[in-house]
Amino acid sequence: MRTGEVTTAGRRTWTWLTWLRWLPALLLVAAAVAPLVLYWLGNVDDQRLVDLDVYRTGGAAVLEGRSVYGFVTPAPQLLPFTYPPVAALLATPLAAVSWPAAQWAWTALIFLTLAVTVGLSFRALLTGTGPRGATPASPAAVPGTPARPGGLGWAGGLERLRGLDRLWAPLLFAVLMIACTYLMPIRDQVRFGQVDILLVALCLADCVARRPVWPRGMLIGLATAVKLTPGVFLIYLLITGFGPGARREQRDTFLIAALTAALLTLLPFLVIPADAADFWFRALLDPERLGANAATTNQSMRGMLIRLYLPDVLTSLLWVALVAVVAWYGFRHARRALLDGHPVAGVALVGLMAVLLSPVAWIHHLAWVVVVLGALAGDGRDPVRVRVAAGVWLYYVLPIPWWGVTIKAAEIPVLSPVLGKIVQNGFGLGALFLVWLVGVWLPRRRATFQALR
Repeated sequence: MRTGEVTTAGRRTWTWLTWLRWLPALLLVAAAVAPLVLYWLGNVDDQRLVDLDVYRTGGAAVLEGRSVYGFVTPAPQLLPFTYPPVAALLATPLAAVSWPAAQWAWTALIFLTLAVTVGLSFRALLTGTGPRGATPASPAAVPGTPARPGGLGWAGGLERLRGLDRLWAPLLFAVLMIACTYLMPIRDQVRFGQVDILLVALCLADCVARRPVWPRGMLIGLATAVKLTPGVFLIYLLITGFGPGARREQRDTFLIAALTAALLTLLPFLVIPADAADFWFRALLDPERLGANAATTNQSMRGMLIRLYLPDVLTSLLWVALVAVVAWYGFRHARRALLDGHPVAGVALVGLMAVLLSPVAWIHHLAWVVVVLGALAGDGRDPVRVRVAAGVWLYYVLPIPWWGVTIKAAEIPVLSPVLGKIVQNGFGLGALFLVWLVGVWLPRRRATFQALR
């Protein structure tokens, strides 16, 4: 059997030659991300992976019988544990190893889950198949279009790049990994030792894996129990599993996800009951535990409204209204994306809901941009979509919100207050634009491209 040949069971056989073909790509990724990793893991002690320190301290509190929600990390950070109690139970292995070992292990996990996210988000581009598994040159890829051996123009060049049993796929994957690593939300994953990209990978895998070895829905339930915001996927599964056009597999996935989340939420009441009660009846109700809600890093809709410094009641009313409108718009288009056979686009939209609808969404929560890029790029046949994806990538590589802070500090009459505020909210406003881009523009562009073909 040739290297990479598909077996009768439909699975690809990986031999030592396959791994050898991937080795240069892995080395390229390691070399490209090493400066970022070494910079942040070499940072001064009190600035190094501060969120990982929170997780590890929470796990240590469980092991030592101390209050999980009664501590803060050492000065100058003074960060409390803000996650549900099951997250503290899952963090106990981090407390059982040395601090240097925890830093390296967690950083490796960040890149492993980023690799999973990139592989699933850009699967159509990497494998040369459309959303329904049809090759770009086949009539099934573009209804009504005759097959064109080898393709033409942009598509033909891309097909030649993928030739020889996709010999270049490892290199393409390496380029995508490097590009996504330097997105600002992903850089912040490494800087702070954050968990967001792990949650992205869990939800994405649950939604788009073709032959999962786990009960589909279990990973979404786990992610929801750990950080609550992935609970938006329960809404997504609910609206796609019930009602007109519903899919039975979505309904089954919803039931498994809800059951998993419920069990993992109840488990701490048996193991650490005092901490479980403390979280659900006190800590959860205090948004200031998450940090200064008006800070630039909070790019949720509520964060943007808070920075307008309107009366609190008016801010709350505007936020509730915006949540209702954006949720209706985003979930409606996510449902349509799934029913049209574009699950990655559906996941991208729901991930954006997790950011925009949350009371607090730091910049690193925008790790969902990786999935957005995969949805926009598609299988790479449409150069317009690829250019748009490249533009979105560049936008989220740049530290745009901090430019807004600089503009405001310049105190230029009229210009600084208005332009500075807009730029300061750049990533949140960008997320709102991405909801339209993926939900409305992308389906229209697909239709236009098919018509042109």
